[in-house]
Formats: sequence, structure tokens, C-alpha cells
Amino acid sequence: MTRSSPWWARDVYADRKPFLKARAAITAAARRFFASEGFTEVETAALQVSGGNETHLSAFSTELIAQDGGRSRLYLHTSPEFACKKLLAAGEERIFTLARVFRNRERTALHHPEFTMLEWYRAGAPTLRLYEDCAGLLAVAVRAAGASDLAWRGRVCDPFAEPDIVTVCEAFGAHASIDLEALLGDRDGLAAAAARDGIRVAPDDTWSDIFSKILTEKVESRLGSERPTLLVDYPVSEAALARVNEQDPRFADRFELYVCGVELANGFAELTDPAEQRRRFEAQMAEKSRIYGEVYPIDEDFLASLSAMPPASGVALGFDRLVMLATGAERIEQVLWTPVAEQGTAV
Repeated sequence: MTRSSPWWARDVYADRKPFLKARAAITAAARRFFASEGFTEVETAALQVSGGNETHLSAFSTELIAQDGGRSRLYLHTSPEFACKKLLAAGEERIFTLARVFRNRERTALHHPEFTMLEWYRAGAPTLRLYEDCAGLLAVAVRAAGASDLAWRGRVCDPFAEPDIVTVCEAFGAHASIDLEALLGDRDGLAAAAARDGIRVAPDDTWSDIFSKILTEKVESRLGSERPTLLVDYPVSEAALARVNEQDPRFADRFELYVCGVELANGFAELTDPAEQRRRFEAQMAEKSRIYGEVYPIDEDFLASLSAMPPASGVALGFDRLVMLATGAERIEQVLWTPVAEQGTAV
């Protein structure tokens, strides 16, 4: 897809049509899956008072003009998470949404500035229950696509195999030869371990920066081979909205689903302490200011809703990536009905 061959050109569209038909089938199958589990599909507003309060999320901003001419800044949501949790506070117990979300600074074979996030929440359920949801969705997607496996760039994964559950510390030890547990909070120690493994560390990299580099460069590509991987027990510093693990407060009750080396979903037991959530948001925004020179406001309405929110667990899954893996697509644009044009090109 280039300037001379936009996505709507008959030949280009014909090449993409099988992926799009599979997408439609997977969408319908996902809705049936959640209906069978007693979920209600919800729709959340894309315009929000905050672009999200995680360090590396970049939002699109816009301006709301009132009838009296007053102006206020709003953001296209980077996730429907805040709105969904407000619905839990309102009394909903099982909800899901196929939400169009928007993230700036992101465009690769697996990233797009506008994409679909499949999010679902279970009130009163542990994260273990969400593991089952993730496994069930993989099987549903593959069957709907008429495939037998999940694939990405020559790697194949059996969607019907029981997921392999691996802790973050185990993964760092196995794939990066790093004793992460011994280096929790030790920035210089983790930097030295990363350097020994050939990872470039900048002088101003924080512990979290180094952790992310190791995860990205040494660990992620090894996960989800042959069978799905659930990466569990993240260091608490790497889980801004997750509840602390009751057995070991150094870690959070957070997991990620990997298939063929691709991060597919992020789930956790939800933090419901508004004071702790505010502290984490403020720390994240301080880092965002340091790195990017900008911050997003905190959604005070969201913090207020946490006091009324029941214990719950939730998952955010990249729906376009799921379609890619189920159809064998190489680029995310292949599975998007109307891709966003890059500057100076037609896609």
C-alpha cells in the first residue's frame, strides 16, 4: 500500500479481503463467547478528560468548545479502562467492549495509531479466571478464522494447548540469565546485568527503563512458542493500575499473554485504593514530564469511582493482533478495514 496504491484500490483491497472476512467472523465469534459467559457488551466514550496516566502512553488531544465559547482540552482515550471501571462502580459485574482506541507515537507492523481494544472485566473474580478467558478466546478466534494454529513470521503456536504459566523472574533467568528478584530496585545492578547481556543502557535510564529493554530485547521473542505463555507476577513498579500480590508485596497481580513472541493481552487484579492510585499516577506523570516534557491530567472522577468499585479483574487484548495471528497476516494494516494514512502517503 503506497501513494500510488491506496488501501481502497481494487487490487489492494482484494488482497486484504480474506483477512477482513476472517476479522468479521472472529468479531462475531468473540461476541458469542462473551454472551455465553453472561457478559454485557458496553460502549464507552472516546473523549475523556485524561489521556491516561502511564509514562509511555501518548494520546491525541482535541478541544471541546461550549455553547458559551468556553474551551477545555479533551483526549481521545488510549484505553476504555477508566470508563469500564466506572461502570463496575455503577453496579455492572461482567462487561466487555470492542473499543476504538488511539495512541500517538506508535506505528509498526504490530502498532497502529487507531486500533481496536477488546477489554473485559469480571467483578469478584481472580486473575486465574481470566487465564481461562484468554485461552478460550484463542481457540474461538482460530476456529472462526478456519485455521488450525496461530502464526507470526514463521513461528507457530497451538491455540488449543494449555498456556504455559511463567513468572517474570523465571523468564529473566531463563532467557537473559538475570536474577531479577535479587535486583529489584537496584538500578545499577540491573544496568550491569543488562550490559553483560549486550543491552545498551543510557546514563539516565531508570530501573523501569532497563527492565523494559531487557524484556523487549531478550525475553518477549522467546515467549508463546508452540503454546501460549502467560507471563505473571510483574514487579510492582511495572503495574500502575494493578493490585499488589497478597503473598509477596514486591510483585503485582498482573499478567500478560504472549503468542509467537507477540504481546497479545495485559490483565490484572484491579487496584481499588484511590489514594494509592493517585500516588502511582503522580509518579508516572513525573516520569512522563522528565522523558517527554508533557503530562496528562488525572481523572478525578475515576479516582472517586474507585471507592465504589468492587474487587475485580480485567484484561485488555489487542484485537487486531489476535486477528493477525489467527490469519497469518504480516502487518496490522492487512486486518484493518480502513487504515490510517501515514503523512505523505496513502495506505
